[in-house]
Amino acid sequence: MRPFATARVGRRVDSPQEIPGLFFKLPTTATAPFCPSEVQGSVAVPAQAPFWKKILQFAGPGLLVSIGYMDPGNWATAIEAGSRYGYSLLFVVLLSSLAAMALQCLSMRLGIATGRDLAQLSSARYSPRVARVQWLLAELSIIACDLAEVLGGALAFHLLFNCSLTTGVLLTAFDTLIVLGLKGKNFRDLEAIMLGLIATIGVGYIIELALVGPHWPSVAHGLIPSWQALSSREPMYLAIGILGATVMPHNLYLHSSIVQTRAVKRDSAGIRSAISLSRIDTIVSLVLAALINMAILILAAAAFHATGHQAVTQIEDAYRLLAPIVGTGFAALLFAITLLASGQSSTFTGTVAGQVIMEGFLKMKIPCWQRRFITRALALIPALIGVRMLGNGAVGQLLVASQVVLSLQLPFALYPLIRMTNDRSLMGEFANRLPTRLLAWTLFVAISAANLWLVVQTVGLAG
Repeated sequence: MRPFATARVGRRVDSPQEIPGLFFKLPTTATAPFCPSEVQGSVAVPAQAPFWKKILQFAGPGLLVSIGYMDPGNWATAIEAGSRYGYSLLFVVLLSSLAAMALQCLSMRLGIATGRDLAQLSSARYSPRVARVQWLLAELSIIACDLAEVLGGALAFHLLFNCSLTTGVLLTAFDTLIVLGLKGKNFRDLEAIMLGLIATIGVGYIIELALVGPHWPSVAHGLIPSWQALSSREPMYLAIGILGATVMPHNLYLHSSIVQTRAVKRDSAGIRSAISLSRIDTIVSLVLAALINMAILILAAAAFHATGHQAVTQIEDAYRLLAPIVGTGFAALLFAITLLASGQSSTFTGTVAGQVIMEGFLKMKIPCWQRRFITRALALIPALIGVRMLGNGAVGQLLVASQVVLSLQLPFALYPLIRMTNDRSLMGEFANRLPTRLLAWTLFVAISAANLWLVVQTVGLAG
């Protein structure tokens, strides 16, 4: 495939292609807001603006990244952990979220300090063969994540409209139309949509928790790390599943690119200020994601574990049991709506991440609707096969499989990220200091070992 021409934001210079039988024209170029090079430096931040206004201008990239931390794959592990073990594994969600904040801050700093993203730097610093392997693994991680979103969206359609799972899977293919509808919009529009989706999920869970009424002293106790809670194989397996599903490989590529949408003065003071403001955006956004993930586990613990339903391992089972336990069907309806919002949100972040990786590694740009269609088509195939062969039970199995695939890719994104942010010749004065280096490598070893253990255990269970 050859690279496509690009169109600048606010200017219509792309040449649409006409397809017989259609009453509209499809774009033939990569356009805003999904193509990174089209929105780079497009959000102005006045130098004399007050601090609060600068924070608002820098807010947004963290929201896009945070979507990956509350996808249906996280739902599956959190629901099972809460229903089986109550609040005792809540500290795992907290610690995993803290690790994610540290790593996403590294990704953000790399993009701002160098003016290039992780994919571009990997392509420049490694041999073509190594870079192609990295690109392939990054693409696999996007497809694996999109598989989880397909399954989550399909299940939400199934629960809301009582359609078959197969029909629900097919309905998720139409999110390409959403990408087409946003062609040419600015990046702030995309961030506003993400805020709306996250608010939908957050408000939904606040209402559900109010309806369920958790025992808050037990919730607080569950936040305290406890080795005793991980003393046996089953809770340890779930805990590592939560950790393995938390840090998404493609999010590291994505974050290092989208922070460059802010117009930053390329001097020491300007870069330092941008890093500080972006760090606030990152931490606040991932705190929101952590609260939502903890809310999922708390809901499962309060609604299922506390009422004797300790074998709820499927999202659909959780939906079916909520209404009779809580005493109102409104809780189950909210559960399905928030699941739909979680599943559909990847439409946007997956498209941007795909363009970041393709442009960075291959120097290639394709129309955004094509990028979305290709990724979604590759995720639809295993989803349809699994649902047709295994029925509704395929959702849980495929969600676990998608998280294992993501786990396998993570070290290949983490290692170059840590190496590059440690490199003073690349980062200058913004290179990691010794405490950050120690923390980063500790997290790399811990996450890689946990993911390896998860994969080995999953293969062992499958065998």
